[in-house]
Formats: sequence, C-alpha cells, structure tokens
Amino acid sequence: MTEHTVTIEEVGAAGDGIATVAGSRLFVPQAAPGDRLRVRLGEKRGSGFAAVPLELLEAGPERSEPPCPHFGPCGGCLLQHLADAPYREWKRNLVVEALARRGLDAVPVAPLRATPPKSRRRATFSARRLKRGVALGFSEHRGNRIVDLETCLIVRPEIAALLPPLRDELIALLAEGAPGEVSVTCLDDGLDVVLGLPRAPQLDDLLRLAAFAEAQDLARLSWRPLAPRPKRSAAAPEPIAHRRPGTLVLSGLAVAVPPGGFLQASAEGEAILQAEAARSVAGARRLADLFSGIGTFALPLAGSAQILAIDSNAAAIGALAAAVNAAGPAGPESRLETRVRDLDRAPLAGRELAGLDAVLFDPPRRGARAQAEALAASAVPLVVAISCNPASFGRDARILVDGGFRLEAVMPVDQFLWSPHVELVATFRR
Repeated sequence: MTEHTVTIEEVGAAGDGIATVAGSRLFVPQAAPGDRLRVRLGEKRGSGFAAVPLELLEAGPERSEPPCPHFGPCGGCLLQHLADAPYREWKRNLVVEALARRGLDAVPVAPLRATPPKSRRRATFSARRLKRGVALGFSEHRGNRIVDLETCLIVRPEIAALLPPLRDELIALLAEGAPGEVSVTCLDDGLDVVLGLPRAPQLDDLLRLAAFAEAQDLARLSWRPLAPRPKRSAAAPEPIAHRRPGTLVLSGLAVAVPPGGFLQASAEGEAILQAEAARSVAGARRLADLFSGIGTFALPLAGSAQILAIDSNAAAIGALAAAVNAAGPAGPESRLETRVRDLDRAPLAGRELAGLDAVLFDPPRRGARAQAEALAASAVPLVVAISCNPASFGRDARILVDGGFRLEAVMPVDQFLWSPHVELVATFRR
C-alpha cells in the first residue's frame, strides 16, 4: 500500500479533507485545512483517490477537539473536528458554491443559522444482531459496520436515553446476523418509534413490544417490513401500541403526525424556517404551500392568508385536514384547503396559479423541477423556496431566474449538525 505525507488544502463538499499528490486529489476523512498527515492511498474515487489517515503529524489552525467519543468511526458526524467559525463558513459555502455552479454567484447568501447540539428530534438508527448482542447506531463512514452508540450529541436526550432499552428489546426480534432499523421521532406527546424488521413479529413479540411501549411511556410503537437497500422501510407502519395520538402542535393546532411521518429535523430549525417564510410572504392574501406535508408552513400562515396546501403523501394531507376540521369553521385554519397530488407528475400550473400572491414550496431532496418550470411560466409575483439539497435547489433557482424571477436572498440553516447536509430558505420576486 502506498503511503504519503500530505497537507490538507480544503474541506470538500462531502466533508473530507482534500490534499494533492502528483496532480491527483486525495480525499481524507476527519481532516482539517492545514493538517499534516501520513495517509495510505485507497481506492479511486471520481477524479482522485480515497485515502486512509494513519497519523496526524501536525494539526492545522482550523482543527478542534471532537466532543464525541464515537467521532472517527461513526458516519453520523463527519465534521466535529472543525472549529466553529470555519465549520460555519464551510457549510455556508456549500450553498454559495451550488449557486455559483448555476451562474448565480452574485446572489447574497446570509450567514449560517445554526441549531444547537442535542436538538435533532428525529433519527433513524441501523441495527444488527451480533453474537455478543445487538449493535444499534449509525453506520461507519463509507462502510457497512454499525457503530454501537453509547452516547449521541446530535439527538434530543429523550432519543438517546431510549437506545439502551431498545438494544435489549431487539435481541429477541433479530436472528443472529439479521439487520434492523429503528426510527424515533420526538412529538409533543411522547416518542413515536417505528421498527424496521426482517420478519413479522409473532404474538409473543407483539405482547412483549406492547409492554415495552408501556414501560418506556412511548406515544406510539409500530413496525414495518425492512425493505432492501436503498429503499429501506418503504412499507407503511403497522401499529403495535398506540397509547397517545402522536401529535405535533403547529401554530396552536395539534396535528396527529402519521407514524414515522416527516417533520423538520429540529424544532429550532423549524422555527427559523417558519419565521423567514412568514417574513417573505407578509402581505400575501392568497398563496399555495406545495409539498406541504402536515402543514409546517401552511398552518402558521393561515391566520393571515387563504392557503392551498398540496402534497402527494395522503397520510400527511389527511392529518392536516383532520386538524383543520377539528378546529372548526370559526378558526383562521378554516381558510386552508388541502389536496393530495403528485406535483412531480402534475405540477400546479397555468390557470391554477392565476391570482396567487405567492407560492411556497418545500420539496424532497430531488427538488421541484417540474413545479419550478410551471412557476417560471406563470405570473406569480413571489416564490419562497425551502430546500434540503443545495444542488437541486441551484437547478430549480436557475429555472426560476431564467423565467424572470430575481433571487433576492438565501438563508442557510444547519439542522444536521456536523454533517455535509444543509437546508436553506430563499425568496424570489418578479
């Protein structure tokens, strides 16, 4: 194996340190700019090579002591070794560079808005039954081995506290060598847990799991078949114990979130995105919230505007509609209309957009290409885009700008601390 002594020049978009040897780029995990390391050359990766760090010879000025004992092997947090200021600038630059690749380098990008450690309210953990017990945690960086977590500095304490009893419970549910998956979400009335299992629980399993839900005071416990990668846990969850409704309060209204349903990764990040969206659409009287989910943005805006909320997820729209109906005709939520619709295949377009003062959209990682094209061809004067993927956002932003919009500003938001993932909210006006 070829070894080299290298100096890290920068941190790449995936979080690896980048060095150059004989004209080739080396991608070195857990490395900071200015670090001198001894590395071993690994497999070819794109235009360069992966490299395994063997010894840190000299720490660079941007390196900091990682606070988590699992840092290194664990793939959950790749950037704990960066000091706070360079970390924030690196994450902001992920958005800046994505825009520049689309010719939008003149757009002002605000400083990163960060969320604190121990604030993630939803997480999915991998599990595997080993001879010595069950490993439960996150997969190692660029590997399949599961790092068995004793602690976790990104999730809320309620989630971290559930890991030891979950590990014990999975021993009886997984055969030796069998994989599993556990999704945990903090809702306002307790934890919502969904187990991804390779086989259906038997009667004794169900009885034991119901007792587990009682002992841990879970709001809900469900299971679903563990699908093959990359479509893990694609089936709808089946309830085992439904002790409380599983609600999230949005703008004073309790929404019963579907088991395993999507919500923003942290309450703190959600509040930042909601406030910026509300500021941008202030004064709008008729607006559409596209890819609306359970109403994260629609409900706070319903007090000042007539809202059309659309999403392809029937369970999420059903939860939003039920909450609105429960509020009754006297509340401001009565001005909120819901529809189930696949906006990738059938974007809101043409006359459906006529008369709207604003459109807000918050699509999955793949973005909203078809919807952006429909908006570019419309007369809608204001668009607020929320995205969890700067690359797909850059593509959609280019479509809107080419259609006559001006991208006024972009605010990056860090809900996935110490990872290469960043969210953003942006405002487009004609």
